[in-house]
Amino acid sequence: MSQENTLHETLAAVIDPLTEWSLGDQGSLVCAEERDDEVRVTLDLPYPSLLGEAALRAAVEARVRTFTTKPPRLSFSQTVKAVPVPGKQKIPGVANLIAIASGKGGVGKSTVTVNTAMALQQAGARVGILDCDLYGPSVPAMFGVEEQMVANREKKLVPVDVYGIKMVSMGFLMARHQALSWRGPMLHKMLSQFLFGVDWGTLDYLLLDLPPGTGDVQLSLTQLAPMAGAALVTTPQKVALRDVMRGLEMFKDVGVPVLGLVENMSYYACPCCDERTYVFGRDGGKRLAKRYEIPFLGEVPMSRRVPSALGSGEPLMLRAQTDAAEPGVATLAAAFRDVSARLIGRLVVAEPRFAVGGPDAMEV
Repeated sequence: MSQENTLHETLAAVIDPLTEWSLGDQGSLVCAEERDDEVRVTLDLPYPSLLGEAALRAAVEARVRTFTTKPPRLSFSQTVKAVPVPGKQKIPGVANLIAIASGKGGVGKSTVTVNTAMALQQAGARVGILDCDLYGPSVPAMFGVEEQMVANREKKLVPVDVYGIKMVSMGFLMARHQALSWRGPMLHKMLSQFLFGVDWGTLDYLLLDLPPGTGDVQLSLTQLAPMAGAALVTTPQKVALRDVMRGLEMFKDVGVPVLGLVENMSYYACPCCDERTYVFGRDGGKRLAKRYEIPFLGEVPMSRRVPSALGSGEPLMLRAQTDAAEPGVATLAAAFRDVSARLIGRLVVAEPRFAVGGPDAMEV
């Protein structure tokens, strides 16, 4: 076996920390070549490279040093993987649909959706948000946008583009204080319009911000949308954990893979001494994820920076670019980046586990 083949096999066995797959198995190792003065390695990642480049670079460079004393020179590209969803109509130009759901309201699901979208966009992904809460749309307010959507020549709705994220929401079609009084069939028709009657362009990820619960909107989306998977948001409180179990069971029943669980408002970190106070209890999300054998995507701490960012119409991930030194902002931004990276890592390997049934009276 030639030296070059041995090098290729050595590097193909390196585990990508983000996906937990080897570079060979995920098809990321394009070229590994030993030259007179260096080792050149070319990697094509199936996700936005900035999500996992730093950790992967360290792993590859360490493996190269076990093979030769020549310095490694790495180059990265990305080809975002589209997860196929058999039996569902594909949305033109959209590679992956990911539902962000919760069992109950007030757990910060929309906050997680918006900042996850911003984290992915900042990592180089093409991202959209579909605000599926038709009765109480919140995404426009979170971005401080009051525009109205318009139709193009093909009579398709054109998303509102803010900070590089394409957004569709009922809030862009109604007056601010207008109430929506629709029954199930009308909701179904509107959701179909938002999915297939919109000129989304080219997107790597379209995040569906679902309303809380397991009602008509959720059922319509599971029938209509080619969802590659779902992430669930909870808080450590017992009532939230019990409600999110219903969401887990719903996605199991309709065959949508659960990519993982996010625990929001996990703790409060003192801005002076960084001491953590677990206001709503500790590790409830981790225990639930372990019980249902789904990935735990991470903890997001409580912070007064979140409501102030939402009130200003400036997502926290955007504020982090200009106020990274502000106490608490960097910590929150890092948490959302970690959640986003783990979410996409689970999506890439296409091996999310379905929730499995547990006792109805399970202690959480």
